[in-house]
Amino acid sequence: MNKVKIIVATALLFVTVQLTSLAQTTASTPKIGYTNVDYVLSLMPESKQIESDLKTYSTQLETQLQSKVKEFESKGETYQKGAATMTDVIRKDKEKELMNLRSSIEEFQRNAELSLQKKQQALLEPAYKKMQKAIDDVAKSNGYTYVFNSDAGAGTAAILLHAPEDGNISDLVLKQMGITPPAKGAPAPAVQAPAASNTSPAGKITTPATTKKNK
Repeated sequence: MNKVKIIVATALLFVTVQLTSLAQTTASTPKIGYTNVDYVLSLMPESKQIESDLKTYSTQLETQLQSKVKEFESKGETYQKGAATMTDVIRKDKEKELMNLRSSIEEFQRNAELSLQKKQQALLEPAYKKMQKAIDDVAKSNGYTYVFNSDAGAGTAAILLHAPEDGNISDLVLKQMGITPPAKGAPAPAVQAPAASNTSPAGKITTPATTKKNK
């Protein structure tokens, strides 16, 4: 009888240890979620205004740039037509003027691009802070330990190459901010996340359209 009791007690102890170990393993397993920042941003009301403000700012810079280019082209044509009849002093002075104008245009292009990037960052910062708070709230209320961005952005490799759909918290983040997500299977939203702006080879400052992102 004592041997039976010992065997039963040992079995119960083994089961208890196994259950405790399983509970600890389950509790320590991180819950991982992901979202698409561009997708969420494209559906935020702020997105349209940011895009509009960037376009206005870009147009102002482009107008100034084109004014400088036209001045350079006009003076360049005048120089070419009259160079043969100019004295050495006048010709050298005109050449120096054209070189200075060209340098001014190149400097303006560089400064304009940096200025546009800073403008974009300043406009996006409040929207990103709002989104981050929503992500934090969703992660906390749903027990997510980590949340990844599923798309690193245009021209970069995606961070998340495969993941189960139940880990996608994009719609939860939108709902947290009071935004109704598109129905499943609905067309991609017409509103696009504000894109990074750049200067084209021809010197024209543009804000190119982004490709539509899936959540």
